[in-house]
Amino acid sequence: MAQVGEPLLKVRGIEKHFGAVQALYGVDLDLPAGQVTALCGDNGAGKSVLTKTISGVYAPDHGEVFWDGQPVHIHNTRDASRLGIETVYQDLALCDNLDIVQNMFLGRERTIRHLLNEDDMERAAAQTLASLKVTTVRSIREPVASLSGGQRQSVAISKAVMWNSKLVIMDEPTAALGVVQTRQVLDLMKRLRDRGLAVMVISHNLNDVFEVADRIAVLQLGRMVAQDKASAFDRQSLVEYMTTGSLSRTANRGAAAETN
Repeated sequence: MAQVGEPLLKVRGIEKHFGAVQALYGVDLDLPAGQVTALCGDNGAGKSVLTKTISGVYAPDHGEVFWDGQPVHIHNTRDASRLGIETVYQDLALCDNLDIVQNMFLGRERTIRHLLNEDDMERAAAQTLASLKVTTVRSIREPVASLSGGQRQSVAISKAVMWNSKLVIMDEPTAALGVVQTRQVLDLMKRLRDRGLAVMVISHNLNDVFEVADRIAVLQLGRMVAQDKASAFDRQSLVEYMTTGSLSRTANRGAAAETN
């Protein structure tokens, strides 16, 4: 069991090379349960590489991963899923030609006497959507191709939550969504947090970051340059960390003035 105050997932000194190119340099990251952690950084900062390392797509070259306070080795995505780590990538990995139930159980279909147990899968899908208050879809047998961007994102997140997940990672979940759809997805993320899950969200949208994040971690050119509670940042300091990797004296004075 994790010690009191111990993050659900803790990575220490993670490094990753691709040939001569080093993508991550000694990265530390804490992802506590019951909190949303926003992972921020400019293009090429290493966000996707770190995400794929945590989710088992890449194996780290160096470093340690702790889950519930215990050291673990995540060799592939199956190892990550067994721990309770599910990732919703930007392309969502949904099949347009299948309905909601079929997508939520894709590759994990339930059977009875070698036949698909449609009733059981329908019930489980409906219960998961209802528990997350996903009410905008007309029918769970609706083809995914007919859903809006926000509905598709909600289905992808619900699919991730179905499998006893404890950590849900989301890559740009509100990209290309309208105002109403963005609101639905942000509210869904807050519900995951309120259920005690750890949530990590990668986002370039600073409005979304400051609305939903409890904590913010900033990568810059493969290095973790800042990690703290969201209230320790403002928009200026966050952008400065993202672009330069440090905070100027002017920004420091401004932050000190705000706290006095």
